[in-house]
Amino acid sequence: MSDERPVNPHTGQPWPAETAPPAAGAPAARSTASGGGAASDPASGPPAAPGSSGPTPAAPTDAAPSQQEMAIRSALETVMDPEINLSVIDLGLIREVHVQPGKTLVRMMLTTPFCPYAPQLMEDVKLASRSVVDQECEVEIMPDAWSPEMMPDPGLLGFSY
Repeated sequence: MSDERPVNPHTGQPWPAETAPPAAGAPAARSTASGGGAASDPASGPPAAPGSSGPTPAAPTDAAPSQQEMAIRSALETVMDPEINLSVIDLGLIREVHVQPGKTLVRMMLTTPFCPYAPQLMEDVKLASRSVVDQECEVEIMPDAWSPEMMPDPGLLGFSY
């Protein structure tokens, strides 16, 4: 019995049977919701039938980021806050990155509610994301209040907490 599963172009390894994309020209046999959820959990029963109108499960918050998401976060290290002179990653402003088919969604915060640099930061985030994954990028500004404790290293601001 030969193993003719498609090969993951990032790793060169065959796709696991439960996440293998359908062969070219073949109809999808089951739901392949990104991020897992009930559709890919074998204990949750059979997968949803094609064309079913059930809600798409949300991606779990504890799921490991994909290689594309990590590459986007790496590219976002070049997007600098012009006033503080630290990247949006160093400031902890990027809260979520979701790569979906046809669109990338980035949820970010601002250091102040009415940041005058918000439009420029949003455009820079879109450009950095598109440099890694060539598809539309939507940037959503979250209304949450930012604080230095959200930074991976608050000492970068020059004082300790």
